[in-house]
Amino acid sequence: MRDRELEPLDPEVAVEQYLDSRRPSVTDSTYRNSKNRLGHFLDFLEEEEIDDMNDLTGRTLYNFVAWRRGDIAPITLQKQLSSLRVFLRWAADVEAVPEGLAEKVHSPELPDGAEARTVVLEEERAEAILEHLNRYEYASRRHVCFSLLWRTGMRISSLHALDLQDLRPDDCAVDLVNRPETDTRLKNGNSGERWVYLGPRWYQVVEDYVDANRYDVTDDHGREPLVTTKQGRAHKLTVQKWIYSTTRPCMMHDCPHDEDPQTCEAMEGYQQASKCPSSRSPHTLRRGAITSHLLDGVPPEVASERMDVSLEVLYRHYDARSPGEKMNQRKKFLRQ
Repeated sequence: MRDRELEPLDPEVAVEQYLDSRRPSVTDSTYRNSKNRLGHFLDFLEEEEIDDMNDLTGRTLYNFVAWRRGDIAPITLQKQLSSLRVFLRWAADVEAVPEGLAEKVHSPELPDGAEARTVVLEEERAEAILEHLNRYEYASRRHVCFSLLWRTGMRISSLHALDLQDLRPDDCAVDLVNRPETDTRLKNGNSGERWVYLGPRWYQVVEDYVDANRYDVTDDHGREPLVTTKQGRAHKLTVQKWIYSTTRPCMMHDCPHDEDPQTCEAMEGYQQASKCPSSRSPHTLRRGAITSHLLDGVPPEVASERMDVSLEVLYRHYDARSPGEKMNQRKKFLRQ
Protein backbone atom coordinates (compact mmCIF):
# COMPACT_ATOMS: atom_id res chain seq x y z
CA MET A 1 0.00 0.00 0.00
CA ARG A 2 1.31 3.45 -0.90
CA ASP A 3 2.46 5.87 1.72
CA ARG A 4 -0.01 8.80 1.52
CA GLU A 5 2.80 11.31 1.94
CA LEU A 6 4.65 10.23 -1.20
CA GLU A 7 4.77 12.60 -4.15
CA PRO A 8 4.57 11.08 -7.67
CA LEU A 9 7.85 11.29 -9.58
CA ASP A 10 8.88 9.86 -12.95
CA PRO A 11 12.01 7.65 -12.57
CA GLU A 12 13.90 9.37 -15.40
CA VAL A 13 13.15 12.77 -13.92
CA ALA A 14 14.19 11.50 -10.49
CA VAL A 15 17.55 10.29 -11.76
CA GLU A 16 18.12 13.53 -13.62
CA GLN A 17 17.33 15.61 -10.54
CA TYR A 18 19.49 13.40 -8.35
CA LEU A 19 22.47 13.69 -10.69
CA ASP A 20 21.99 17.46 -10.90
CA SER A 21 22.06 17.66 -7.11
CA ARG A 22 25.30 15.67 -7.01
CA ARG A 23 27.03 17.41 -9.92
CA PRO A 24 28.68 20.27 -8.00
CA SER A 25 30.13 18.06 -5.27
CA VAL A 26 31.56 15.05 -7.12
CA THR A 27 34.30 14.43 -9.66
CA ASP A 28 33.54 13.91 -13.34
CA SER A 29 34.33 10.20 -13.09
CA THR A 30 32.01 9.74 -10.10
CA TYR A 31 29.25 11.57 -11.95
CA ARG A 32 29.69 9.42 -15.07
CA ASN A 33 29.76 6.21 -13.03
CA SER A 34 26.56 7.12 -11.19
CA LYS A 35 24.81 8.05 -14.44
CA ASN A 36 25.85 4.80 -16.10
CA ARG A 37 24.89 2.59 -13.13
CA LEU A 38 21.49 4.22 -12.66
CA GLY A 39 20.89 3.95 -16.39
CA HIS A 40 20.64 0.18 -16.00
CA PHE A 41 18.05 0.64 -13.27
CA LEU A 42 16.01 2.89 -15.55
CA ASP A 43 16.19 0.26 -18.31
CA PHE A 44 14.82 -2.31 -15.87
CA LEU A 45 11.96 -0.04 -14.74
CA GLU A 46 11.05 0.63 -18.37
CA GLU A 47 10.98 -3.09 -19.07
CA GLU A 48 8.75 -3.60 -16.02
CA GLU A 49 6.53 -0.66 -17.09
CA ILE A 50 7.08 1.17 -13.81
CA ASP A 51 6.72 4.90 -14.42
CA ASP A 52 6.37 6.24 -10.88
CA MET A 53 8.98 6.10 -8.13
CA ASN A 54 6.14 5.66 -5.64
CA ASP A 55 5.57 2.15 -6.99
CA LEU A 56 9.01 0.83 -6.04
CA THR A 57 8.95 -1.95 -3.45
CA GLY A 58 11.39 -4.38 -1.92
CA ARG A 59 10.24 -6.96 -4.45
CA THR A 60 11.01 -4.56 -7.30
CA LEU A 61 14.55 -4.21 -6.00
CA TYR A 62 14.90 -7.97 -5.57
CA ASN A 63 13.82 -8.50 -9.17
CA PHE A 64 16.31 -5.87 -10.37
CA VAL A 65 19.18 -7.64 -8.60
CA ALA A 66 18.12 -10.93 -10.20
CA TRP A 67 17.82 -9.20 -13.60
CA ARG A 68 21.37 -7.80 -13.45
CA ARG A 69 23.06 -10.75 -11.76
CA GLY A 70 23.31 -12.81 -14.93
CA ASP A 71 24.96 -10.06 -16.95
CA ILE A 72 27.82 -8.81 -14.78
CA ALA A 73 30.39 -9.99 -12.25
CA PRO A 74 29.33 -9.99 -8.56
CA ILE A 75 31.79 -7.24 -7.62
CA THR A 76 30.46 -5.02 -10.45
CA LEU A 77 26.91 -5.68 -9.30
CA GLN A 78 27.86 -4.68 -5.75
CA LYS A 79 29.15 -1.33 -7.00
CA GLN A 80 25.99 -0.72 -9.03
CA LEU A 81 23.80 -1.54 -6.06
CA SER A 82 25.82 0.79 -3.85
CA SER A 83 25.03 3.65 -6.24
CA LEU A 84 21.37 2.60 -6.27
CA ARG A 85 21.18 2.78 -2.47
CA VAL A 86 22.52 6.32 -2.44
CA PHE A 87 19.98 7.31 -5.09
CA LEU A 88 17.10 5.74 -3.15
CA ARG A 89 18.11 7.55 0.03
CA TRP A 90 17.92 10.81 -1.92
CA ALA A 91 14.54 9.73 -3.32
CA ALA A 92 13.28 9.13 0.22
CA ASP A 93 14.42 12.62 1.23
CA VAL A 94 12.29 14.16 -1.55
CA GLU A 95 9.35 11.90 -0.59
CA ALA A 96 9.38 9.86 -3.79
CA VAL A 97 9.89 6.47 -2.07
CA PRO A 98 9.29 5.24 1.50
CA GLU A 99 11.97 5.73 4.12
CA GLY A 100 14.17 2.67 4.44
CA LEU A 101 13.61 1.37 0.92
CA ALA A 102 17.34 1.71 0.19
CA GLU A 103 18.11 -0.82 2.91
CA LYS A 104 16.11 -3.43 0.98
CA VAL A 105 18.75 -3.47 -1.75
CA HIS A 106 20.67 -6.62 -0.89
CA SER A 107 24.00 -7.26 -2.58
CA PRO A 108 25.02 -10.83 -3.42
CA GLU A 109 27.70 -12.32 -1.20
CA LEU A 110 31.13 -12.48 -2.79
CA PRO A 111 33.31 -15.57 -2.72
CA ASP A 112 36.49 -15.19 -0.69
CA GLY A 113 38.82 -12.80 -2.48
CA ALA A 114 36.39 -11.85 -5.25
CA GLU A 115 37.07 -8.14 -5.06
CA ALA A 116 39.20 -6.86 -7.91
CA ARG A 117 42.89 -7.21 -7.15
CA THR A 118 43.34 -3.54 -8.00
CA VAL A 119 41.39 -2.60 -4.87
CA VAL A 120 44.14 -2.93 -2.30
CA LEU A 121 45.58 -0.99 0.61
CA GLU A 122 49.15 -0.30 -0.44
CA GLU A 123 51.99 -0.85 2.02
CA GLU A 124 53.09 2.79 1.95
CA ARG A 125 49.60 3.98 2.83
CA ALA A 126 49.16 1.33 5.51
CA GLU A 127 52.45 2.33 7.15
CA ALA A 128 51.39 6.00 7.13
CA ILE A 129 48.09 5.08 8.81
CA LEU A 130 49.92 3.01 11.42
CA GLU A 131 52.29 5.87 12.14
CA HIS A 132 49.33 8.21 12.60
CA LEU A 133 47.55 5.75 14.90
CA ASN A 134 50.72 5.13 16.87
CA ARG A 135 51.12 8.86 17.46
CA TYR A 136 47.54 10.01 18.02
CA GLU A 137 45.48 6.90 18.93
CA TYR A 138 48.01 4.56 20.49
CA ALA A 139 46.52 1.30 21.78
CA SER A 140 43.00 2.38 20.85
CA ARG A 141 40.49 -0.09 19.44
CA ARG A 142 41.05 1.28 15.95
CA HIS A 143 44.81 0.97 16.42
CA VAL A 144 44.75 -2.62 17.64
CA CYS A 145 42.25 -3.73 14.96
CA PHE A 146 44.16 -2.11 12.11
CA SER A 147 47.49 -3.41 13.43
CA LEU A 148 46.31 -7.00 13.74
CA LEU A 149 44.63 -7.05 10.33
CA TRP A 150 47.64 -5.53 8.60
CA ARG A 151 50.33 -7.49 10.43
CA THR A 152 48.67 -10.89 10.00
CA GLY A 153 46.39 -10.54 6.98
CA MET A 154 43.73 -12.40 8.97
CA ARG A 155 40.08 -12.20 8.06
CA ILE A 156 37.79 -9.91 10.05
CA SER A 157 35.96 -13.03 11.28
CA SER A 158 39.22 -14.26 12.79
CA LEU A 159 39.80 -10.97 14.58
CA HIS A 160 36.22 -11.07 15.82
CA ALA A 161 36.81 -14.57 17.25
CA LEU A 162 39.81 -13.72 19.42
CA ASP A 163 39.51 -13.94 23.22
CA LEU A 164 41.91 -12.82 25.92
CA GLN A 165 42.76 -16.47 26.52
CA ASP A 166 43.98 -16.71 22.93
CA LEU A 167 46.92 -14.37 23.56
CA ARG A 168 50.30 -16.09 23.72
CA PRO A 169 52.65 -13.56 25.39
CA ASP A 170 55.67 -15.87 25.59
CA ASP A 171 55.54 -16.31 21.80
CA CYS A 172 54.22 -12.83 20.87
CA ALA A 173 51.42 -14.61 19.04
CA VAL A 174 47.67 -15.16 18.96
CA ASP A 175 45.89 -18.51 18.78
CA LEU A 176 42.99 -18.64 16.31
CA VAL A 177 40.40 -21.16 17.50
CA ASN A 178 37.20 -22.26 15.80
CA ARG A 179 34.27 -22.03 18.25
CA PRO A 180 31.07 -22.34 16.17
CA GLU A 181 29.02 -23.41 19.20
CA THR A 182 29.52 -19.94 20.70
CA ASP A 183 29.09 -17.93 17.49
CA THR A 184 32.70 -17.42 16.39
CA ARG A 185 33.25 -19.84 13.55
CA LEU A 186 36.44 -19.44 11.53
CA LYS A 187 36.05 -19.19 7.75
CA ASN A 188 37.49 -22.66 7.13
CA GLY A 189 36.33 -24.25 10.36
CA ASN A 190 38.79 -26.37 12.34
CA SER A 191 41.24 -26.39 9.44
CA GLY A 192 41.61 -22.63 9.89
CA GLU A 193 42.89 -22.99 13.46
CA ARG A 194 46.49 -21.88 13.88
CA TRP A 195 48.89 -19.77 15.91
CA VAL A 196 49.83 -16.49 14.22
CA TYR A 197 53.07 -14.74 15.09
CA LEU A 198 52.87 -10.98 15.73
CA GLY A 199 56.35 -10.16 16.97
CA PRO A 200 57.28 -7.98 19.99
CA ARG A 201 56.45 -4.61 18.41
CA TRP A 202 52.93 -5.58 17.38
CA TYR A 203 52.20 -7.70 20.43
CA GLN A 204 53.04 -4.71 22.64
CA VAL A 205 50.23 -2.73 21.01
CA VAL A 206 47.81 -5.54 21.86
CA GLU A 207 48.99 -5.75 25.48
CA ASP A 208 48.78 -1.97 25.96
CA TYR A 209 45.29 -1.94 24.47
CA VAL A 210 44.18 -4.66 26.90
CA ASP A 211 45.68 -2.79 29.86
CA ALA A 212 44.37 0.68 28.97
CA ASN A 213 41.42 0.64 26.57
CA ARG A 214 39.69 -2.73 26.50
CA TYR A 215 36.25 -2.74 28.10
CA ASP A 216 36.28 -5.43 30.79
CA VAL A 217 33.14 -7.25 29.64
CA THR A 218 32.08 -10.73 28.55
CA ASP A 219 30.01 -11.77 25.54
CA ASP A 220 26.67 -13.58 25.52
CA HIS A 221 28.45 -16.89 26.14
CA GLY A 222 30.52 -15.73 29.10
CA ARG A 223 33.72 -15.50 27.05
CA GLU A 224 36.18 -12.60 27.35
CA PRO A 225 36.58 -11.11 23.85
CA LEU A 226 39.76 -9.33 22.86
CA VAL A 227 38.05 -6.53 20.96
CA THR A 228 35.12 -5.13 22.92
CA THR A 229 32.57 -2.36 23.15
CA LYS A 230 30.64 -1.47 26.29
CA GLN A 231 28.04 -4.06 25.25
CA GLY A 232 30.43 -7.00 24.79
CA ARG A 233 32.23 -8.51 21.79
CA ALA A 234 32.60 -5.95 19.02
CA HIS A 235 30.41 -6.92 16.07
CA LYS A 236 32.16 -7.59 12.76
CA LEU A 237 30.23 -4.71 11.17
CA THR A 238 31.47 -2.41 13.94
CA VAL A 239 35.08 -3.38 13.27
CA GLN A 240 34.45 -2.87 9.57
CA LYS A 241 33.25 0.68 10.22
CA TRP A 242 36.35 1.39 12.32
CA ILE A 243 38.54 0.29 9.41
CA TYR A 244 36.61 2.38 6.90
CA SER A 245 36.95 5.42 9.17
CA THR A 246 40.65 4.79 9.78
CA THR A 247 41.42 4.66 6.06
CA ARG A 248 39.77 7.94 5.12
CA PRO A 249 42.67 9.96 3.64
CA CYS A 250 41.58 13.21 5.31
CA MET A 251 42.61 11.61 8.61
CA MET A 252 46.16 12.59 7.73
CA HIS A 253 46.09 15.08 4.84
CA ASP A 254 43.84 17.08 2.54
CA CYS A 255 40.87 15.37 0.90
CA PRO A 256 41.76 14.11 -2.60
CA HIS A 257 38.14 14.57 -3.63
CA ASP A 258 37.97 18.30 -2.82
CA GLU A 259 35.42 17.76 -0.07
CA ASP A 260 35.17 19.99 2.99
CA PRO A 261 35.54 17.77 6.10
CA GLN A 262 33.03 20.01 7.87
CA THR A 263 30.29 19.16 5.37
CA CYS A 264 31.46 15.85 3.85
CA GLU A 265 28.89 13.09 4.31
CA ALA A 266 31.62 10.51 4.89
CA MET A 267 32.82 12.44 7.94
CA GLU A 268 29.53 12.16 9.80
CA GLY A 269 30.74 9.51 12.23
CA TYR A 270 31.86 5.92 11.71
CA GLN A 271 28.53 4.95 10.18
CA GLN A 272 29.13 7.03 7.05
CA ALA A 273 32.87 6.46 6.58
CA SER A 274 32.43 3.88 3.80
CA LYS A 275 30.92 6.59 1.60
CA CYS A 276 34.38 8.07 1.11
CA PRO A 277 35.65 6.83 -2.30
CA SER A 278 39.14 6.44 -0.85
CA SER A 279 38.23 4.56 2.34
CA ARG A 280 39.08 0.88 2.34
CA SER A 281 37.41 -2.27 3.65
CA PRO A 282 39.08 -4.87 5.89
CA HIS A 283 39.31 -7.14 2.88
CA THR A 284 41.64 -4.70 1.11
CA LEU A 285 43.89 -4.81 4.19
CA ARG A 286 44.02 -8.59 3.84
CA ARG A 287 44.94 -8.30 0.16
CA GLY A 288 47.50 -5.59 0.90
CA ALA A 289 49.01 -7.58 3.77
CA ILE A 290 49.41 -10.71 1.65
CA THR A 291 50.98 -8.71 -1.18
CA SER A 292 53.30 -6.97 1.31
CA HIS A 293 54.43 -10.34 2.69
CA LEU A 294 55.19 -11.57 -0.82
CA LEU A 295 57.13 -8.41 -1.68
CA ASP A 296 59.15 -8.86 1.51
CA GLY A 297 60.25 -12.27 0.27
CA VAL A 298 57.93 -14.45 2.34
CA PRO A 299 57.46 -17.68 0.34
CA PRO A 300 53.91 -18.07 -1.01
CA GLU A 301 53.59 -21.38 0.83
CA VAL A 302 54.30 -19.64 4.15
CA ALA A 303 51.89 -16.80 3.38
CA SER A 304 49.28 -19.38 2.40
CA GLU A 305 49.48 -21.09 5.81
CA ARG A 306 49.75 -17.85 7.75
CA MET A 307 46.71 -16.25 6.10
CA ASP A 308 44.72 -19.51 5.76
CA VAL A 309 44.27 -19.24 2.00
CA SER A 310 45.02 -21.81 -0.68
CA LEU A 311 47.84 -21.07 -3.11
CA GLU A 312 45.37 -21.08 -5.99
CA VAL A 313 43.16 -18.45 -4.37
CA LEU A 314 46.20 -16.49 -3.18
CA TYR A 315 47.57 -16.13 -6.70
CA ARG A 316 44.19 -15.50 -8.28
CA HIS A 317 42.71 -12.98 -5.85
CA TYR A 318 45.27 -11.72 -3.35
CA ASP A 319 48.56 -11.28 -5.17
CA ALA A 320 48.50 -7.62 -6.22
CA ARG A 321 52.16 -7.50 -7.27
CA SER A 322 52.84 -6.01 -10.70
CA PRO A 323 54.51 -8.20 -13.37
CA GLY A 324 57.75 -6.27 -12.80
CA GLU A 325 57.63 -6.83 -9.05
CA LYS A 326 57.07 -10.55 -9.58
CA MET A 327 60.06 -10.69 -11.92
CA ASN A 328 62.28 -8.93 -9.39
CA GLN A 329 61.21 -11.44 -6.74
CA ARG A 330 62.22 -14.33 -9.01
CA LYS A 331 65.54 -12.69 -9.91
CA LYS A 332 66.76 -13.12 -6.33
CA PHE A 333 66.87 -16.87 -6.88
CA LEU A 334 68.56 -16.82 -10.29
CA ARG A 335 72.22 -16.72 -11.22
CA GLN A 336 73.39 -13.35 -12.47
